Amino acid sequence: MAKSAITFNSAGIPLAGHLYIPDTPDATTASPRPAVVVGHPGSGVKEQAAGLYAQRLAEKGFVTLAFDAAYQGESGGEPRGLEDPSQRVEDIKAAVSYLTTRSEVDADNIGALGICASGGYVLPAAAGDHRIKAVGTVSAVDIARQFRLGPDGAQDPAVFQGMLDAAAQARTAEARGEEPPVLTLFPDTAEQARVLAGDHGGEGFDYYRTPRALHARSAQFFTWSSIDKMAAFDAFVSIPLFTRRPLLMITGTRAVTSWMSVEAFQRASGPKEIHWIEGASHVDLYDKKPYVDAAIEKLTQFFGESLSVASQ
Repeated sequence: MAKSAITFNSAGIPLAGHLYIPDTPDATTASPRPAVVVGHPGSGVKEQAAGLYAQRLAEKGFVTLAFDAAYQGESGGEPRGLEDPSQRVEDIKAAVSYLTTRSEVDADNIGALGICASGGYVLPAAAGDHRIKAVGTVSAVDIARQFRLGPDGAQDPAVFQGMLDAAAQARTAEARGEEPPVLTLFPDTAEQARVLAGDHGGEGFDYYRTPRALHARSAQFFTWSSIDKMAAFDAFVSIPLFTRRPLLMITGTRAVTSWMSVEAFQRASGPKEIHWIEGASHVDLYDKKPYVDAAIEKLTQFFGESLSVASQ
C-alpha cells in the first residue's frame, strides 16, 4: 500500500489529504478500483481516526482519501478553528471530485465514510452529489444536534442559548476590531471533562489530549462563529434525497450518541442497515482494535458489495 500527501481545492480553499493506494502485484489488479472518501471527527485531523480507517480499508483493496477539513489541520482557510457545516459538506464533495481525476480510481464507484461529525456531514453530501454511490458511518453525529441537544439528547436548551449569546458577543468584538474569544473544546483535565460532559467528555479527553491520539494539529478550539453557523444546520433533513443508494450506519451499544444514528437510519428510505458493535462506546470505535476490526470487517463487506452494484 502506498500513502502520499496530496492537496485539492474546496470552494477556493486548499485542502491537505493523504491518499492511500493498494498494492498492485500484477497487471490483472492494476485496473481502476472503487474508492472511499473518509471524513474525520469534529476537532480531529487526518492522522487520527480517519487515517486509521483509510489505511485499513486500503489494505482491503480500496483507494482511500483522508483529509483535513477547511480551516483545520494542514488545510487552508481563515479564521483557524472554524467549523462551518456547509463548508464541511462541500469538502466531502471536493474530495470526491479529486478522486475522479485519479487513474487508480473507478470514478463510477466512489463511496464516503464519515466518522463522528463527518458521519453527519456525509449524509447531505451524498444527498446532493450522485457521484457518491454508497455511504458508511461510524459513531455518526450531527454536530449541530450535539451542540444544541447534548451528546445524549437531554441537554437543557438554555445551554445552547448561552452559547449563542457568546457567539453574538464574539462577532461584536470582532466588528469593533477586538480579538474575539474562542470556544475551548477541552478543559485542562479529564476530571473537568467528565464534570462538563460525563463519561463521553472524559473519553474524548482521553483520546484527543493524551498520548493515545494526541496530535499537534488537532483542533483545540472552535471559533464562536462556528456555533451560530450550526444553529440552523440539520444534517438529517436531506436524507429523503438519499433514496436508492446503500447506507450502513455503525454504532456501539454503549455509545451515548447512538440515538443520532437511529434517527438518521429511521429517516432513510433506501437500502439501509444499522450495525451495532457490542460493548463499544462512541470513542472506542475511533481506535480500539477489537472494535475497529469489527467495523472494518463490516465496512469492507458493505463497500465491496455496494460499490460494485450501486446505482443512483
